[in-house]
Amino acid sequence: MAALAALEVDGVADLGGDIERTIESVRSRIGVGQRRGNQGVRAKVADREVAIDVIIVVEYGRVALEVATAVKANVARAANYMLGMRVTEVNVTVDDVRLPGEQSPRAAAPAEDLDSAAEHEG
Repeated sequence: MAALAALEVDGVADLGGDIERTIESVRSRIGVGQRRGNQGVRAKVADREVAIDVIIVVEYGRVALEVATAVKANVARAANYMLGMRVTEVNVTVDDVRLPGEQSPRAAAPAEDLDSAAEHEG
């Protein structure tokens, strides 16, 4: 839920740190498994309270502080609404910047699936 809330924010290109994104890229290229929904998100729950850490990649040309602030607000709002828990903190780390022309594993995977489906049909 926190990952989806973070990805909804304009300027967020992807989630996760360098290692997580590298592993996900390899997994998508070799077609093993599906993208993990919790990539780049950690939550600590205690009683009826939750603290959330989110790692994001910002699109080039965006102000990282503005994007991080919007992610923080959206994740807190979504967690409070959907979980009914008190959000004690949302920590956002900007890990990287996605340059124009770079494709994320999310965007690359469907294109590869279409290519492989066309090869099997033809």
